Amino acid sequence: MKKITIALLFTLFTSSVFANGTSTYAADNDKESINEKYGLPIVVYGETLTAEQKEQVKKDLNVTDTSQVEEFTATGEDLVTYIEGENRNARMFSSAKITRNDKEDGLQVEIVTPGNITEVSESMYANALITAGVEGAEVLVASPVKVSGHSALVGIYKAYDVGGEKLDTVRMEVANEELNVATELVKDAGLDQEQVSELLTEIKKQIAEQNPATKEEIQQIVEEQLQTLNIELSEQDRQLLINLFEKMRSINIDFDQVKTQLEDLTKEIESTIKDLVSDEGLGQKISNFFKELINAISDLFASLGNLFK
Repeated sequence: MKKITIALLFTLFTSSVFANGTSTYAADNDKESINEKYGLPIVVYGETLTAEQKEQVKKDLNVTDTSQVEEFTATGEDLVTYIEGENRNARMFSSAKITRNDKEDGLQVEIVTPGNITEVSESMYANALITAGVEGAEVLVASPVKVSGHSALVGIYKAYDVGGEKLDTVRMEVANEELNVATELVKDAGLDQEQVSELLTEIKKQIAEQNPATKEEIQQIVEEQLQTLNIELSEQDRQLLINLFEKMRSINIDFDQVKTQLEDLTKEIESTIKDLVSDEGLGQKISNFFKELINAISDLFASLGNLFK
């Protein structure tokens, strides 16, 4: 009897140990794998966030365990450090989470709060980051309030800086100028964000292929792409583009190195444009439905009015 009892207790004990061990292993195994080459993902929060807003941003950026990320804050001082001529008193709400990968993995940008980033699209961020020299990375952008989205670039630049991979200062400034030109074209030229992104991407691809040596050759590339994409711009807006890409040429940005990323970006932009066209079709159907509904209601009241005359 004692032998049976001891055997039973031993069985229960070992079962408990293995069960707890398995449970602990499963829990540990559920954690995201740490990239030993590049380290933990880096999260950079905008300095202006309140404590409550910061908690919301953590949820938006899927920061569930702060021991699994490195956290920093982007300040006005960072803004003037990374981008010359900016205002150190600027309000910083945009935040970003950057997970660095091999450059062969490409660059993926996702705005996880699209309703709150009003001026910059995912492809516009991607274009600017390629100009700044960012290659393999997954970037998430978030804001708890409606903002233009420009300050997210500063957070991304800081993430690379603290991560030990300094980006070229001049390229960062040109990337910021590119983002400003892109948002300016959306505001002034009546283009949508994806049209502007497609234009910028195609110009870069042509620069990679043709390797222009003069400003005149840059101008020719810009003009050719405007014509190819059937985009009409004022002389002032054309000059903005020519000056931007002439600056890129003068600092020898080699877009041939990121040609694959540019090709991937083109595919993403074209896919987004197709989705937008489909949505517009749906929107037109909804609009037609409500027009027909309003007409039906008007006819009904007209009939009722005739009935009670």
